[in-house]
Amino acid sequence: MLIVITIFAYFAILLLISRFTAKKTDNNTFYRGNQRSPWYMVAFGMIGASISGITFVSVPGMVMLTNMTYLQMCIGFIFGYFAVAFLLLPIYYKFNLTTIYSYLQDRLGMRSYKTGASFFLLSKMTGAAVRFYVVCIILQKFVLEGIGVPFPVTVIAMVGLIWLYTRRGGIKTLVWTDTFQTLCMFVALILILFEVISDLHFTVGDAVVAIAHDTHSQIFVWNDWISKQNFWKQFLSGIFIVIVMTGLDQDMMQKNLTCKNLRDAQKDMCSYGFAFVPANLLFLSLGILLLMLAHQQGVALPKQGDDLLPMFAASGKLGDTVVILFTIGVVSAAFSSADSALTALTTSFCVDICNQPRNEHLRKKAHIGIAVLFTLFILAFKAVNSTSVINAIYILCSYTYGPLLGLFAYGLLTRRDVSDKWVPYICILSPFICLILNIAVSKMTNYTFGYELLMLNGSLTFIGLYLSSLKRHHPSIRL
Repeated sequence: MLIVITIFAYFAILLLISRFTAKKTDNNTFYRGNQRSPWYMVAFGMIGASISGITFVSVPGMVMLTNMTYLQMCIGFIFGYFAVAFLLLPIYYKFNLTTIYSYLQDRLGMRSYKTGASFFLLSKMTGAAVRFYVVCIILQKFVLEGIGVPFPVTVIAMVGLIWLYTRRGGIKTLVWTDTFQTLCMFVALILILFEVISDLHFTVGDAVVAIAHDTHSQIFVWNDWISKQNFWKQFLSGIFIVIVMTGLDQDMMQKNLTCKNLRDAQKDMCSYGFAFVPANLLFLSLGILLLMLAHQQGVALPKQGDDLLPMFAASGKLGDTVVILFTIGVVSAAFSSADSALTALTTSFCVDICNQPRNEHLRKKAHIGIAVLFTLFILAFKAVNSTSVINAIYILCSYTYGPLLGLFAYGLLTRRDVSDKWVPYICILSPFICLILNIAVSKMTNYTFGYELLMLNGSLTFIGLYLSSLKRHHPSIRL
């Protein structure tokens, strides 16, 4: 009951923030926050938005199989954020975009624009729903099931509350709620860390030394080119993942476009990039400390790394205080990513698909509709109840971001036009070619594609767009 009260108190604070930030709102407020957001708040809130509930649970468990090699990708993230800050943001601010996919219309054509927006809607709806579903399952299993709350009620209530505090203020409200939620997440993480250190009978200094000397503290893999944890694979993948899943993602870019000017948006993006490495270092360090605690207490390790933190935190092994902290941490991480996804999907649907950026009635109806669709997606995942299906959806999302990379790369790196009517077919065909190549290479060799599939997919889309341009006689002069 204490946990339920904690969750409701948490929601009450979110609704209170929404009430104060949603006064005298219109579509410009919902979509762009009237371009008055302080850059430091946007930067801080984006950390929480990018660290989903799955990340909160999964990253500590990564050390079981891959040690701290995830930090290699995080280093690549920094360079990716700088690329977004100084290559993409100037374009978005130059054209004063509400959605970033509007650029594709000016540069390549209407079908290119609709194709890019459609790929975003597909990727974001499925990906965000899966991530939120996993968090709902965790909360249901470790918290709400014991007090008799059915899973559909959990999902409907949570999505309904997200809709409730985002329905008026939109992105303006999210800048403030995400700041609060990121703060809650990090407070929960740090307090859990201190509790684990205390249970190990360490001081903070002892914990740092123990982590540094632990076999799981390995960060860099230089020599094994087959391994998915090879430094250059991880580093380069990290760069392109950020460019695509942040710089070409309306969900992540929408907050940046609420800053007062380009300079503030760039400061936001760069500071956020630097903060991402120490944030994930804390999660990974917690994972190593939990492995030490399991060894000390003679506790058998779970089969899956995702269960490492819940095994200790949600089960009560670290005390009721940690159960509450874990619940707050997971909820805050999940909500800061889910609420921005709903807002971005609403924005993209109204502006990109319907071409009605000023229609407030449409925006309100679309926001409700997307919340309902989001709920149905989550309940469908529960009905299927198959891990293989969930994994397949994640793989689908990794494929669908590739065409976005190819479209924007072509638009930014060339001055050539495309045959706009062929763009949808090129963007659909590229992931299928990628899939065939992945299967063929894995069968003929020992090599398995990892995140580099994203780069391959984008390259194939780029090549297809270039070939379509050969039929056109005059290069484009549009920028």
